[in-house]
Amino acid sequence: MLALSLFGGLVMLAVGGDILVRGAVAVARRIGVSPLVIGLTLVGFGTSMPELVTSINAALAGSDGVAIGNVVGSNIANILLILGVAAIIAPIACNPVAFRRDGWVLALSAALAAAVMMVGSVGRVAGIALVASIAVYTGYTYLSERRSQMAAKQVHEQEAAIVAAPAWPLWIWLGITGIGIALTILGARLLVDAAIELARQAGVSESVIGLTLVAVGTSLPELATSVTAAIRRQGDVAFGNVVGSNIFNVLGILGVAALVEPLAVPRDIIAFDLWVMLAVTGLAIVMAITGWRITRREGGVLLAGYGGYLAVLAAGAA
Repeated sequence: MLALSLFGGLVMLAVGGDILVRGAVAVARRIGVSPLVIGLTLVGFGTSMPELVTSINAALAGSDGVAIGNVVGSNIANILLILGVAAIIAPIACNPVAFRRDGWVLALSAALAAAVMMVGSVGRVAGIALVASIAVYTGYTYLSERRSQMAAKQVHEQEAAIVAAPAWPLWIWLGITGIGIALTILGARLLVDAAIELARQAGVSESVIGLTLVAVGTSLPELATSVTAAIRRQGDVAFGNVVGSNIFNVLGILGVAALVEPLAVPRDIIAFDLWVMLAVTGLAIVMAITGWRITRREGGVLLAGYGGYLAVLAAGAA
């Protein structure tokens, strides 16, 4: 029964997240929203909806380890697993113009979230600061790109183009969006309940479950988007998807979850996983700016790094 709940929660999250993004994008197109806004918000942040709903559910359930672990673990998986897989499929070209703005935001957002969590708790004041930061970043990005033809604007518009949407009537897409929301919420509830029970039965911390099973499961929409972009040889879209998702995870998701319910940060995450998140963020930035390209060999290094990270967690939980 536990395995069924875990599998069912993961499937509902993956399917619901995908349906939600596709439905929202289709509705936005029908009402005349620009491709820039669609790519920047609905696609860029929409793929992180499973993480958001899951962390909120975990916070409400009093499982701070799952809520925090999901955010930190998703950022680690996005870089080591998803970026690694995408780079192996096709080397990722990183546009210097686009990255000069988003790269430093990626670094600062990770550093800010880590500094907040190292205090030992994330309260509502910190949550407000984090949410305000993502709002300012999104507004600034939209205004700067709307006035220019910069490469980052093209990346966000390409993100919107990746999400296929048949020319169905608006009411159908509204219904599909509603189904996506329902599946995402139900899937998150199932997954959180099952993750808490799994941690209890296996005798491991909820943090480990949040950092691994929950984090990878909620990152499936980002994986699908990045793999699709890599197959189409749109490496800048794959990279932009990971960068945008990681920024939203530590500012938006952690911030909203803390607003809903203040979070206590587990000591094991402060001692190890936060530092891993900072290290892999720095590694991704270095790989991006050295030649403005992430090669297949570097993708292999990222994947190997994720395997090593999981091995360390497994050894610690044994």
